[in-house]
This record gives sequence, C-alpha cells and structure tokens, in this order.
Amino acid sequence: MRPQQAARSGAITEFDSKQYRYALGCFPTGVAIITALDGQGRACGLTCNSFSSVSLDPPLVLWSLRKQSSSIQIFRDTDAFAINVLAGDQGALSGRFASSAIADKFEGITYESGYAGVPLISDCVARFHCSMYQYHDAGDHIIFIGQVRQFERVREDDPLVFCKGAYMMVTQSLRELAAKGSIGPAKLLEARRLVYIGMVGLACSNAESADFEALEHTLHDMQGQIDAGDMLQRARLAIRFFDQIAAAAHNEVIAVVAQSLTTLLQLSVNEYHKTDQVGALYRPELDPLRWEILAALKSRNRTAVEHAVSHYLEYVSQAKLNAPLPV
Repeated sequence: MRPQQAARSGAITEFDSKQYRYALGCFPTGVAIITALDGQGRACGLTCNSFSSVSLDPPLVLWSLRKQSSSIQIFRDTDAFAINVLAGDQGALSGRFASSAIADKFEGITYESGYAGVPLISDCVARFHCSMYQYHDAGDHIIFIGQVRQFERVREDDPLVFCKGAYMMVTQSLRELAAKGSIGPAKLLEARRLVYIGMVGLACSNAESADFEALEHTLHDMQGQIDAGDMLQRARLAIRFFDQIAAAAHNEVIAVVAQSLTTLLQLSVNEYHKTDQVGALYRPELDPLRWEILAALKSRNRTAVEHAVSHYLEYVSQAKLNAPLPV
C-alpha cells in the first residue's frame, strides 16, 4: 500500500465518538453478568463485556463500569463480586441484566450463593468468585480489579459472544444446521466414526502422561455424577472424554474438527435436558468401553484403541431409530 493510500484509508480528521464505538465493536468479546450483594444484602447484577484477565500470580481479573451507572455505588462499596460467563443460549439472560427497565434483575431467576454470599448465575459457562482488590478512576468509567478466590467451569458449551453491537455464536452455522434438522443421527454417527478413529491413532503416538491423567479423572468424575444422579453433568463429561482424546492428539486440525462434533453433541444433550430426557442418553454398557479405550491409549496400542472405539460406536449405532444416540 502506498503512503497516500494508507493515509486515505486510516486518517481521522476529527474524533467521531460514534465511529469510535463502532470500531471498538469490531473486537468480539465474551459476555458476563457481574453479581454482588448491595448494602442491604440483596442480590444485584449487571451485564458486562469488559471482563479480562490481569494476572496469574496473584490471580487477578478486571472489568469496568460507567460512572453514570445506577449500580456504581454498590460495586464501589462491596468487598466481593462474581463474574458469571454466559453460554451461547443465555442471550435473553444477558438482555435482562442489561435492561434499565427491570428493577429487580433476579426476580424469578434461579441462583446460588458463592464466596462471601455473592449470588451466582446457574448453568453458565464459568464463574469467578472474587474479593475486591482495587478499583481505579478511568475517564468516564471505574475499573474494578478482583482477586479470584474460587472458580469453576460449569458446562462445556460455547460462550455467548458480542460483536458489532449484536450477539453472535462461535458455531452459529452448526447450530443452524442442527436446528433445521440437516444433521441427523446417521450423519453424526458417520462423522464421529471417521474423526474418532483418526484422532485416537494420533493420540496413541502423541499423548502425554498429563493427557492420560485428565482422561482418567474424567471417567472417575463421570461415575461420581452417576452415583449422585446428575445425568446432565454425566452426559457433558462423556462428551468431554472424547474432546480430551482430541486434545491428546496434539494436532490443531483434529482439535478444530473434533470441536465441531462436540458442539453438535452438546446441542443434542441440551435439547434432551430441556425435555427432562437427558437420562435416556445413558447406556451403562458404554462405561467399560471408555476404560478399554483409555487402557489401549496408555499402552500406545493403535490397533487395540481403534478396535475399542469401533466397538463403542457400533454399540451407539444399534440405538433404535428416533431414540437418543448414547453419549
């Protein structure tokens, strides 16, 4: 690009606040609800997309709020707050907590209590429980810095993303295909077979001890969820098991392809959960097969692991027509 072209495409003759906001909007961000207790111990919260990590040691995070916000004094006075990272299907919740027309944002909303009694949004992607570390004046905003005291990943779904003034989903095309019914059980099973066989072969060669430990931990955790009767979390962990095998392959292309399958399986699990049928996805016969897959990976026996995965998927393929595909 010649100098005069660069000047013409990037020059700013005067600072246009509207265009500035539009330019900032070109950077996609996650969406979170910041929650706290007010001076009377009531739950309060607001939607935010300025959340960011600051430091790992100590673990510090920040977010910012307009000085003109009606909630500014609550957060100036509080000793603790939580950052609730929203999932792609929680756009309505984001809109509720962003609305100035709703006085009690928590009315009718199910929530839990976390560190220092701070309210926590249920079923989001991740939550960070923070004590107030510092806050700083910054133009028309206040920057709040929190020290993370506790955290958890609540579910594996894609996060809600905000870009150019609108919500978007990281895997929107896949969601649309699934919603239209374009991806049926047979197509999904065929894709799983092709991808899983390839990724377990790579994992046999490339997996590290930490990968095996993570897989074993997931299998033990799955059994714990079965014992506790939490079949939704069991199903999510079953999906994570194969996601972790994809990670153990240490191949970026395989990881991206496998993530697409993970998204489709998660969508299926979420739909069954909405109709209280998520328990129908459980087949106890698959539990020993997962352990067989892990044992073959640990021994780096490619033939054995491919056989174990084929056996697993053969069982899945025997599910009755129109019945839930097991995970």
